[in-house]
Amino acid sequence: MSIELEVEAELATPPAYRQRSPLYFAWRRFLANKAAVVSGGVLLVLVLMAIFAPLFTKTDPTAQAFLTQSLAFPSWEFWFGVDDLGRDFFTRIVYGARVSLTIGFAAAIFSILIGIPLGALAGYFGGPTDWIIMRVIELFSVVPSLLAAMLLGTLTRGGFFTIVLIAALFGWVQVCLLVRAQVKAFREKEFVRAAQALGATPWYIIRRHLIPNSISPIIVGFVLAIPLAMMLEASLSFLGIGVPPPTPSWGQMINTGMNFMFFYWHMAVFPTAALAITVLATTLFGDGLRDALDPTLKGR
Repeated sequence: MSIELEVEAELATPPAYRQRSPLYFAWRRFLANKAAVVSGGVLLVLVLMAIFAPLFTKTDPTAQAFLTQSLAFPSWEFWFGVDDLGRDFFTRIVYGARVSLTIGFAAAIFSILIGIPLGALAGYFGGPTDWIIMRVIELFSVVPSLLAAMLLGTLTRGGFFTIVLIAALFGWVQVCLLVRAQVKAFREKEFVRAAQALGATPWYIIRRHLIPNSISPIIVGFVLAIPLAMMLEASLSFLGIGVPPPTPSWGQMINTGMNFMFFYWHMAVFPTAALAITVLATTLFGDGLRDALDPTLKGR
């Protein structure tokens, strides 16, 4: 019997005989999604490599320790080769994961901190509150995010914290729209009306009932914000207004590798592959979590 059939059978068991928690069934549904499990494993490896980078490589990512072997191709000694300035490319890829993942997760956290309250207020109160928030969302939607990020990055001369703020500034819109739609769907439900009849304040209802029941769109918004922030950082670094050198950044390395790609393919292929694999793994993992926590969304 497959995991999905086992979960359905256990859910069909009368409550008096059911000894499992909802998290148990969510975990079983997640395990049934092979793509999400594999992606989660890949993402875990990438995160551990970023955190414990000194354990994976002993070379300083900014040290030009191999100038005599510049642009060396991948070998047993240098797994990803050597860049044009004599730096071990594998080391720079590993440390570049720190920058991309930190910016992605930090920007996603700021995005949900902005998007959740605004989406909940717009969905619950409606009227003028909803109108004002929707006009702000339209303002951010019509402005090309990359062009605006380039302008802000140029004015502020880039940098780690600047990119996080820029990514959060444009990432909260999707979270806000998802939470708004979910709250609007739940605000007329019986449990909300019961809470209102018992004298619960709107803030209590939003905090204790509506936001917890919007966990699925929050996860979706959080996951969507991570690859968007990573791609934005890579784009800005590619254009030279992101994370300043010599700090390793995948976008910065792709920019440099483009100048050598016809002769030294490893300079562009490895950072591009690292970025693509990380974004794909994050997206598939988030989709798996969404389907596991809210199976009603599966297949939509």
